Order: sequence, then C-alpha cells, then structure tokens
Amino acid sequence: ANNINTDLPTMKLVLAAAFLLTGATAFTSTAFGTRSVGHAFATSQAEDLELTRKLIMSNVANNEDCIIPDSEDEENYPKHDLMIRAALGQTVERTPTWLFRQAGRHLPEYAEYKKKVGRNFLEMLSYPEDVAECTLQPLRRYEVDAAILFSDILVIPEALGIEVTMPGGVGILVPNPLSGPEDLARLPDIDEISTEFVEDKLGHVITSVKLILEKMKEEGMSRPLIGFSAAPWTLLFYMVGGSSKKNTDAGMTWLKEHPEDSKTLLNLLTKIVIEYLSAQLDAGAHMLQVFEAMGMMIDEKNFDEFAMPCLKQIAEELKERYPNVPLMVFSRGASFANEELSKLGYDVVTIDGEVDRSTARDTVGGRAGLQGNYDPRELILAEDGSKTVETVRETTRELLEALGCQRLIANLGEGLGGKESPELVEAFVNAVHEESEKMIKAGSN
Repeated sequence: ANNINTDLPTMKLVLAAAFLLTGATAFTSTAFGTRSVGHAFATSQAEDLELTRKLIMSNVANNEDCIIPDSEDEENYPKHDLMIRAALGQTVERTPTWLFRQAGRHLPEYAEYKKKVGRNFLEMLSYPEDVAECTLQPLRRYEVDAAILFSDILVIPEALGIEVTMPGGVGILVPNPLSGPEDLARLPDIDEISTEFVEDKLGHVITSVKLILEKMKEEGMSRPLIGFSAAPWTLLFYMVGGSSKKNTDAGMTWLKEHPEDSKTLLNLLTKIVIEYLSAQLDAGAHMLQVFEAMGMMIDEKNFDEFAMPCLKQIAEELKERYPNVPLMVFSRGASFANEELSKLGYDVVTIDGEVDRSTARDTVGGRAGLQGNYDPRELILAEDGSKTVETVRETTRELLEALGCQRLIANLGEGLGGKESPELVEAFVNAVHEESEKMIKAGSN
C-alpha cells in the first residue's frame, strides 16, 4: 500500500485481520499493491487505512468461506463441541468418544420402540420421528460426545431407483442388482444429480436431520450431529452384488471386466454422495463421516485406481464448500489406504481393529487425527465373568496410552453388533473421559 511503512504496527494488525477474515487468496491479490476500492486510490495514511477497512468489510460480505459464522450458524453450533475441536486438531481437555452403531440393536429401548411403532429398521428410516427418536436414545443413556444420524448406507441406491429390501434374518438386500453395463440405463444420468434431486429423493433424510436438531434442543442436548454416507466403492459393491454375504466377488468382477463402465458408475455415485452430504450439512449437521465399509472386498491396486479417486474428490469438494466442517473417513478392512487418505484433506482417519496402534500415528504423519479402534468384543458379557466394568476401563486405558489422548476420537474398530452390554458400553464412554482427563492433566499423554 502507498503508506504501509508509515504506521507498520497498525497496518500489520489490519492486514492480519483481513487475512483471517477473508482468506489469503481473496485478500492478498489487492493488499500489497496500490489499494483501491471502487477505483479510489489512497493518498494519505488515514485514507489508506479507511480503504483497507472498506476492503475487508467488502470481502467479508462477499466471501462465503468466512470463518466468522453468521447468526444462524452460531445458534446451531453445539455448546458441547469437544469432538469438533478434537477433529480439527485443537488441544482438548479430554478425549471425545462416540460409537459406530451407537443407536439401535444393543439398546433395550430401541427394541421397545420398534415394537411400539410396528416397523422394521428399513421402514423406520422413512419416518423422521422414528429417525429422531432412535438417534437420541444413546444420548439419553450415555455421555457420548456426538449423535450420528440414524440411517443406512443404502439410502443412496434407493434414491437412484434401485430396490432395497429387508426380508428379515438376512440383513438388507438389493434383490435386483445391476447385472451388467446395460443396466446402467436404469439409473439417472449424472447431469440429473443436483441439490434438487437430493431434496426430491432423499428429502425424508434431510427432514430427519432438522427434526433431530429440534428434538436435541428441546431436550437440552447441545452436542454435534454427525451426518454420513457410504463411499462410492461400497455403494457399487452392493448395487452389483446385492448383498454383503452372497455374490461378494461381483464388485471386483465389474472392475476387472467393465473398468470404464465401473468408473462411470463410480462418478455418478461420487456426485450424489457429495450432494447428499452437503444437504445434511445445510440442514444443520456439524460433522461428516464417510464409510468405505466394504474396503475388505477390494485389493490395494484396484482401490488405488477406482476407490481412492472418488474419496479424493469427495474430500476436495466438501472442503471447498465447507472448509471448517470436520470430515472423517473410515476405510474398513483396507488400512493400506490410510496413509494416502490422510493426504486428501480428511481431518480424521479411522483405524479398524487390524491396525497396529504402535504405527498408526506414523501412518497419518500428523496430517490427520485418528479415530478408533477399541475392540467391541470387550463390551460383550462373557459367561465366565471375564468382561467387567474394570476390564473395560483397563483396555480403554491401553487404547489411550497407545494412541495418545490428543487428536483422537475414541471409537470402535467395528460397529456394535447388538450383543453388547449397555453397562459395559457406558463403562467405555466414562473410562475414555475420565482416564484421558487424568492423563492430560498429568501431562503424560
């Protein structure tokens, strides 16, 4: 600027404020030349500073990525933000925790509610009041640090016109999977995928997100809500194979026999995943989890060629749209991908039960935090009495000592399966908080 050297301390403060408020790219393109606003040029220090002020306010008004939240966002931001802070790499007073599948089968109140409404899991997902109730049940019972949307990864295939059923006893099925490239004609064109498409086909999910937040406010639960989606490879796996238990080689067969058509399908799925997750954030969700749940069903070479580009595009697009929203990823059964995933922009990389805790930090190299990898089998009561509140605390302490208490979200290496004891689940949640707080205060972790 013309007079930047005449009052350097003041100008440094102004420039720093502008940098923080508007982003380096938006500001520095004009800050270090002859500054002007509306073709007016500064001729004195006072005028120079006034033009700087106008420039800053102009950028703040026009910059959608400004780090200062508007009043609506500020009202929605949870008071209990421990998990958000941990996910973004901030120093925390204790380690946050939540659990994969924390809502659902292991809770007696879930079974009672299902019986009361007379609907199965898949049917309940179409009723926002059911979704809200099931989402909040674990928050009423446990001091978990976040809620996660009660939903399923196969809502996206449904939105694309693929039938999904739950006949009972065999899990969720796709009875009429894509049998070959010719069946891609059954799906919408990629150009049809938009915000409006998601609102039309997945509007019940978005309504559920809003209702969850309303109910949380009514019940005084000011905790983050996690939105989620399956990743594209996992969706392809189900859409061409129909089940997680049968035809499990169908996905890899598609990749090998129809590589270009597979990429066409993956591109479509990537786009709808991005729009679906964006819609959840726009409805009020605070964090996002991307599940590559079928990572164990693809080898490393094909993961790098087919799955990784999708995960990269998802991270890049979401971070461009929502730079301050924590983004978490879980490549279950494919821990070979974790190092690369940590380079893509995800704030947190989840580790499954097969990951060696002693090398987990080195793998992500400080680029991302960690989530995981407690063994859920420790939460199932044993006939010999070997699983107790005390053993849970001991094994939780081992987790914290191995992974460290900072930049960690204590979770499971695999989702709750339904046989876990609520008493032991509660013991895990409490142990995470209490043991990590003691370690942090002692400066040992």
